[in-house]
Amino acid sequence: MISRFPVIDISPTTYFGGEFVAAKAIPHEAITVGATIIREGHESFEALVLLFDSAGKERARNSMRLIWPGSDRYEGLITPTDLGHWSFAIEVRDEKGIHSTSEKFPIYAENPRALIGSWYEFFPRSEGAKKNADGSITTGTFLTAIDSLARVADMGFDILYLPPIHPIGLSFRKGKNNSTTAQPGEPGVPWGIGSEAGGHDAINPELGTLQDFQKFVAAAAKLKIEIALDLALQCSPDHPWAKDHQEWFTKRADGTIAYAENPPKKYQDIYPINFDNDYEGLLSEVIRIVKYWISQGIRAFRVDNPHTKPVHFWQECIAKINAEFPDVIFLAEAFTRPAMMHALGKAGFQQSYTYFTWRVTKQELIDYGTEVAKQTSGFFRPNFWVNTPDILPFHLQSGNPAVFALRAVLASTMTPSWGMYAGYELYEHTPFKEGGEEYKDSEKYEIKVRDWAGAAKAGLTLAPFIKSLNAIRKAHPALQRLRNLEFHPTDSDQIIAYSKREGDDLILVVVNLDPTRAQETTIHWNYFFLGLDEARFATFEVTDLLDGKQYSWGRDTFVRLDPARPVGRVAHIAHVKLS
Repeated sequence: MISRFPVIDISPTTYFGGEFVAAKAIPHEAITVGATIIREGHESFEALVLLFDSAGKERARNSMRLIWPGSDRYEGLITPTDLGHWSFAIEVRDEKGIHSTSEKFPIYAENPRALIGSWYEFFPRSEGAKKNADGSITTGTFLTAIDSLARVADMGFDILYLPPIHPIGLSFRKGKNNSTTAQPGEPGVPWGIGSEAGGHDAINPELGTLQDFQKFVAAAAKLKIEIALDLALQCSPDHPWAKDHQEWFTKRADGTIAYAENPPKKYQDIYPINFDNDYEGLLSEVIRIVKYWISQGIRAFRVDNPHTKPVHFWQECIAKINAEFPDVIFLAEAFTRPAMMHALGKAGFQQSYTYFTWRVTKQELIDYGTEVAKQTSGFFRPNFWVNTPDILPFHLQSGNPAVFALRAVLASTMTPSWGMYAGYELYEHTPFKEGGEEYKDSEKYEIKVRDWAGAAKAGLTLAPFIKSLNAIRKAHPALQRLRNLEFHPTDSDQIIAYSKREGDDLILVVVNLDPTRAQETTIHWNYFFLGLDEARFATFEVTDLLDGKQYSWGRDTFVRLDPARPVGRVAHIAHVKLS
């Protein structure tokens, strides 16, 4: 039944799988609750949003405001203060005491890492690797990779993601640049999991022992770096599952197990899982594996290709893990159709990879930024990656340092979680073939020997700039929120401007999207989005956090950004002085 005062189109609410699933939140994150509220006649009424804790006790009631005259649309803020389950409702009453209250809708406040993080990816086998006089390569290990942790920490990254660390199969092992035949000594693809040395709960002997891994995790923790592991539900033909659990795979008519295919590509070194034959057995095994790595100190998992597995599997798996370990987070590596990406978020994934990698123009960035910050933030948390071992986007293939810098600015300031794969800071940019978005000599198929020290000595690294970006993120709460992203008009299609505000922390970001030429424009700051009183702030003082320079800006601000100057000039990241 419609209540006395109809309250409709309530957000953030998500109906999925026959129920309302909890809106995503973290403790102390302000969440905007919206609703359309109507009544007959012209009498006024008061609208409130009520916040309840997990015991159903009312913890706050805050006023809602009409967002524009005649819209019937009201908004108010609620802020969960602790981890766990919360709910909200909307109450409406008039001067006569007539009132209506909506039903309650769920919110789940998770580990802050579910929303906020600077991610870095490297392959342990490349860290500390050496090229020998005869051309052979001595692999890196967990112990040699410990020395690389200081470099990661110095750049300000707080989550280090490792591709699969398990034994790699020999059967149909892929070689350099995805060749179908591996040459002697080639290490194979880490996602071809499993050999006689074990499967998903084993360590690749070439990387060291379990004790070595434990030392690596402990060393990272001392530097305040969390380790995220890959969870890839697939295996090589040599995996113990292929022998002991053939019911977990799809078989051809001749009785052989079918390998993975994504036409025209074929992956003879990988067997995909079939969840229809023994669902409960697979669910139990995956939960066992995840719990095993949790027991080794892991609290973050990057899930490989989750969209090729049943959505309800992830909903059940993540719910069971989080019921026992609420601080564990799962990042979905799902570059796929929007509906599937969104479904995985609704099913429980705390974060997802996104289309940011391919959003380049000003309008594309505005549209996508608005989508992830406003339209889908109740169920989908974006993690903006500038590159991956699989993806070398076309805009990076020039090798121009300015484009690497400006993309890092966008990724690290538009959303509270961002990531980059090792080599980005060295401007690695050579494609495997013209018209393709894959790296030549990709680290997926070989061990990379990089001269980090030499690049730093020669000044051929973006690392100092990345360090500045991550330091700015850590120092400013506004950049640690998603829903506060607001775009502002500029007179140039090559310059984008946006703001973020959290309490008294107001950040303005201006980026030149043209890495080859200086661009200039006038920005028209929307004072309503800034939360500023124009009578008091006809002009306002800002400090550029990239270089410390101070400026006086106002409603209409002229800027000029020249990428030919040091990389800091691809953007302004300005902190507004409010007092």
